[in-house]
Amino acid sequence: MTAASRRVNATLSFPQEPYDYSLEDAFPGIVFEGGAVATATPPGETNRLFVVEKAGAIYVISDLLNPVRTVFLDLRGKVDANGEGGALGLAFHPGYASNRLFFVFYTLQTSTADGSGLHDRLARFQSSPTDPNVALNDSEVPLITQYDEAGNHNAGGLHFGPDGYLYVSLGDEGGGGDGYGNSRTITKDFFSAILRLDVDRRPGSLPPNPHPASSSNYAVPSDNPFVGRTSFNGSPVNPEEVRTEFWAVGLRNPWRFSFDPVTGRLFCGDVGEDMREEVNVIVKGGDYGWNYREGTVGTGSLPPGVTLTPPILEYPHGSGNFEGMSVVGGVVYRGQKISELHGHYIFGDYGSGNIWSLQYDGTNVMDLRRLAGLVGLASFGADPSNGDILLSQAWSGPLWRLVRTSVSGSLPAKLSDTGAFENLTVLTPEPGIVDYDINVPFWSDNAKKRRWFSVPELSDTIGFSANGNWSFPLGTVWVKHFELELTNGVASSARRLETRFLVKTTSGAYGLTYKWNAAQTDATLVGEDGANEPIAIRDGGTVRTQVWRYPSRSECLTCHSGAGGFAAGFNTHQLNRLRDDGGTLVQQIPWLSQMGYFNAPVTSTNGLLAYAHATNTSATLDHLVRSYLGANCSACHQPGGTGHGYWDARLQTPWAQSRLINGPLIADLGNANSRVIRPNALADSMIYSRISALGARHMPPLGTTVLDASSIALLSAWISTGLTGAQITAAALGADNRMHLTFMGVHGRTYQIEASSNLGTWIPVGTAQAQADGTGQFIDPAVVMPGAQVRVYRCAWP
Repeated sequence: MTAASRRVNATLSFPQEPYDYSLEDAFPGIVFEGGAVATATPPGETNRLFVVEKAGAIYVISDLLNPVRTVFLDLRGKVDANGEGGALGLAFHPGYASNRLFFVFYTLQTSTADGSGLHDRLARFQSSPTDPNVALNDSEVPLITQYDEAGNHNAGGLHFGPDGYLYVSLGDEGGGGDGYGNSRTITKDFFSAILRLDVDRRPGSLPPNPHPASSSNYAVPSDNPFVGRTSFNGSPVNPEEVRTEFWAVGLRNPWRFSFDPVTGRLFCGDVGEDMREEVNVIVKGGDYGWNYREGTVGTGSLPPGVTLTPPILEYPHGSGNFEGMSVVGGVVYRGQKISELHGHYIFGDYGSGNIWSLQYDGTNVMDLRRLAGLVGLASFGADPSNGDILLSQAWSGPLWRLVRTSVSGSLPAKLSDTGAFENLTVLTPEPGIVDYDINVPFWSDNAKKRRWFSVPELSDTIGFSANGNWSFPLGTVWVKHFELELTNGVASSARRLETRFLVKTTSGAYGLTYKWNAAQTDATLVGEDGANEPIAIRDGGTVRTQVWRYPSRSECLTCHSGAGGFAAGFNTHQLNRLRDDGGTLVQQIPWLSQMGYFNAPVTSTNGLLAYAHATNTSATLDHLVRSYLGANCSACHQPGGTGHGYWDARLQTPWAQSRLINGPLIADLGNANSRVIRPNALADSMIYSRISALGARHMPPLGTTVLDASSIALLSAWISTGLTGAQITAAALGADNRMHLTFMGVHGRTYQIEASSNLGTWIPVGTAQAQADGTGQFIDPAVVMPGAQVRVYRCAWP
């Protein structure tokens, strides 16, 4: 096939957005690279917006009609932005117009009386008296600097309330299950709570009780609810040890809160662990239940004297239209452009990407509805010029604006209306819709799949990347068709189940699915919530019922996220393979390039990585596993992805940086030995336990009710036998007084070298890689001192 064979498709008929509400780039041309996590505006201003990047820069966008972005405060050399840390919150003093004071919450590495390492800091700064768009870096005055034993659940939200006091949100310090014991106490540290501080030290306010994290740079309002308390949760406490800064307690990770400027209500999203996400209205002295409860779910009765404040809304974990994995607290809409949402609380979920609205009358929640979708959602704010809802994502991108549209109902009702196929009987695509194949299909409960794509115009091209995500023109469409054998192993028994579409839009992408009718002649658009269908499958002499999941539109976005490149299976690692071109096998990527689909020619696949299917007998066990993880997990488990945890499933990520082997977990589920993967220990390897059992914690989490037996066996073999250390063949003290080590390992694998003087405590001293013949060499960088005990080295997985 030649470049002249590429044709324009003129038949596909999908709108740019399928919602009555959609998202548009709020300030075209302005992109935030470090992950925008908060926005703020000084009181009374209408033409400036300040944006906090997690990496440590705070920007100001001035002249919002003709926006210009400049750096306001740069903390990038000071902030520790690893994990969930970074610059997390910003608030301007109510008197900012005259005193130029503002407050920042960030994490850093420092030392206090409690220890050295990661700390949470609340600090005051001042802007320049001569340039209102520049802050004075040397004006910092710390208020609270608190030692933090874990990198997650930092919260970091800052807002001044209508009472003029500063409110600060803090999580439970991190880990899983409140492992540091912060949620059920008011006499320990400044965690698992919302604080209320008097940063002006008004007459009548009180000094804080002594604590290594506190300072004399703020005071405690005398009417804070825990001032003078002598009991908590039914047990006595010493009022001189109480954290009187607390306004409300029992919060796990209160990610984003805000005040309704009209009612003064404080709305807060509290991220759950395994079961529920919460929306709370925070009240004075409220106890929101963690870790006795997630939402209203929990086992066991409460101890005497404990009274909890329930959420106004809770939702379960999942990817349905009213489900999620990590709530993002929002704002009450007080703009005028979308009158039907005036006074509604707009909030969302980082994992599922759902954006919702609700009305709250002080007692009841009404009119809960889904508005749009934005996977990786990080924060909500308001355009000070008009009250428009602004949204940000956790990865590189613009600020988004919520707008009303009128396209709902214009989606094609049937597959035959989509313009995708000129012949539904044999699924012949219309001109300009091209078939493709991939190396390692995502597990879909034994379904067989076919794939096509279409790029709108001949002048449109795909941004090619050897290892990263490809970029796609607006209006690119992908089609995936599913069939399932009703008798396993009998191809003629295959039944058409569904045909899915993914449409690239300005704000990301949206997905649709069409369910085939019983006659197998056409398919009908599935509703927004998706659907389930029990199907009888014959396995040899037995018949079992398999539930097939037709995904909701938000479920489509869980895997097809911005972090994963939207088209999760359309990348170099998947498409780097042979394909049949009229009876001739050709390389698929150069074949597409020849037709002009890429922004630059790709004439050779030399040096390009490719996934290997589990049936590929020439691939190493390591590569087969990394291919499986890349195809099934990397859309979520990578930097900026929506997957919980810190490991990186991408094939191009070196083993040592992937945090797969012995990688730490956010929650160990009661097994202190558990890791992402623990060599030679299936029971302690979280990935294996998540893929080998069905239920709420099964991975991949969407649309599957059947275990992937071959992949479970692959992971089992790899963990049990494929991760053993290398065999030492020689170890001797050289003339340079350094230990010289030779070992035999697996080609391409990097081994960690460890030393011990007592055969008990092993200390990592370096790494070395096995060469083509399997041998590796290592020389200890440290000189062995005369008379020292001979050290024994071993090799282990990195």
